[in-house]
Amino acid sequence: MGFRSVADVLALRPVLIRRGLHLRVESGLLSGIDLAADDPGTKMMVNVLASVLEFQRDMISENTRQGVAAADASGKTLGRPTALAPDKAAEVVTAYSQGAAVKALAREHHVAPKTIRRVLDAAHARQLPDQLDALPVPDEPSGPAADTPVTLDLPGLLAGHLRTAGDDTIRKVLIWGRIIRRGKGYSIRLTMPLELHHAALQQSAALAAEGAGPGERKAYRVYATRITAAQQQRTSGD
Repeated sequence: MGFRSVADVLALRPVLIRRGLHLRVESGLLSGIDLAADDPGTKMMVNVLASVLEFQRDMISENTRQGVAAADASGKTLGRPTALAPDKAAEVVTAYSQGAAVKALAREHHVAPKTIRRVLDAAHARQLPDQLDALPVPDEPSGPAADTPVTLDLPGLLAGHLRTAGDDTIRKVLIWGRIIRRGKGYSIRLTMPLELHHAALQQSAALAAEGAGPGERKAYRVYATRITAAQQQRTSGD
């Protein structure tokens, strides 16, 4: 049986003693000694080994502290070099917050997904849904928006547009939503009156115009279909 360190021997010794097994050294300075024996002489030797192990750990820790201090003093950066430059890392965080998936970002930047996750975790970006939940809920709008709320998923492309082009009411209600990741994109699950869903759709009309991209036009149609289905369901239930 082989052991990688003194620590392995010390950890296994109590188990061997309980089971009545032996651990005899075949060669070296301790040749012929049964390290699993429970006599006073063996106990003393094991205690010496434990003391040596503790000394080694202390020396390693001390040398590590000195090395880190020396590196800090000379301005060196410890650890593996980062796979992404700071500006690229910032782009990753921004893209993820706008709905890009981890694997898609990894392919785009030619790195492993775990590299993207490390960048996001360093920026606390993957905690975004929890942060949204913790934000204070704005006052519910009065007037036409005071009817029964309906839960619909707003496509991420529309959400990104409304964050800049929407009116104050729509920008505020986006805070209520929960981000739902879907492959490379995302949606925001909103529970609000149908009138506000209609308002969000109207304020996204630019994404249905001729100059918009195919993805934007599709997102607009998907949201419009969801609103229509919700309206029909309400009408049939009245």
